[in-house]
Amino acid sequence: MTITAHELEIKLEEVEDPDIGEDIVSLGLVNDVTIDDETARISLAFNAPYAPSEMEIGNQIRDVIEDAGLEADLRAHVDEEHGFDDEVLPRVRNVIAVSSGKGGVGKTTVAANLAAGLEKRGAMVGLLDADIHGPNVPQILPAESDPGVTPNEEIVPPRSDGVRIISMGMMMENEDDPAILRGPMVNKFMMKFLEGVEWGRLDYLIVDLPPGTGDATLNLLQSMPVTGAVVVTTPQEMALDDTRKGIQMFNKHDTPVLGVVENMSSFICPSCGDQHGLFGTGGADTIVDKYDVPLLGRIPIHPDFGADGSQGALVKSDDSEVQSHLEDVVGEVADRVGEANRRTVSENVTQEPANKLPTETED
Repeated sequence: MTITAHELEIKLEEVEDPDIGEDIVSLGLVNDVTIDDETARISLAFNAPYAPSEMEIGNQIRDVIEDAGLEADLRAHVDEEHGFDDEVLPRVRNVIAVSSGKGGVGKTTVAANLAAGLEKRGAMVGLLDADIHGPNVPQILPAESDPGVTPNEEIVPPRSDGVRIISMGMMMENEDDPAILRGPMVNKFMMKFLEGVEWGRLDYLIVDLPPGTGDATLNLLQSMPVTGAVVVTTPQEMALDDTRKGIQMFNKHDTPVLGVVENMSSFICPSCGDQHGLFGTGGADTIVDKYDVPLLGRIPIHPDFGADGSQGALVKSDDSEVQSHLEDVVGEVADRVGEANRRTVSENVTQEPANKLPTETED
């Protein structure tokens, strides 16, 4: 006897979201279930492509479908009814802000490797270098061509090893030229980067913010739907003090903090392999405990990063000892993006349990 779509939806209540702890049907994550020619077509309210948790949920759904004797055809779809903004950057699924309370903590290194790591997993990724006065992204991910311009005078970002990038560093005549700009001009360039770039279809747009809590960061939070923020710090107390301020800024603007990355967490000796806490140990733990945000990972100091960061995105370097640390951060960020999106869906979609018995209603 062939299973019905309703019966299959009841079986899907056995699949639990590993991050939220409730079943996917009750959370409203199942948009539609149809069965046609021994194939179960299921539309899911997922919005974090290549996030490990969502891929694992997908595998569990496939197992349920195969146990029912059917082939699986899974699709993902979210829109305004799920709580997502379709007006600003409608072709960009997720905007991830990478920030730091102070400069020099490795924010750009994290942003560039996050972008490259997501692209490595198969996602379509853009990287916006919004650090107007210190545009260092091109040092790590050098552009393969100059930016283009559409007939509508929108900037077409060039690619760097698969990642679409745009940076103030591309606009300077010489790479050593400083960006001597006052606040209003900084805002003008920021708005051009936010509104005047033809990114195309993206799964993730990574925004490398300037350090601190100034105008550029505020403009971003007020101008586009930010899925969440990744905050980069080092173990020193001075950096942690500024990190706390940054987290409070995001909280005041109702921007989810996806978590904290502790960079320069330790030094890995290239000779013996031992790790040494040059700047202290466990500093990020105090942030995690106080503000109840996830620790996304710890990245050690290592000669592979190079003195000027010009070794490229090490998350794609199979020969680097720090690749695994960076890949862990990428996976954690993707999972936190997925969790934030699925919570948004559950807050905006009302879903009755599929196995609820019908009751009499008045005409």
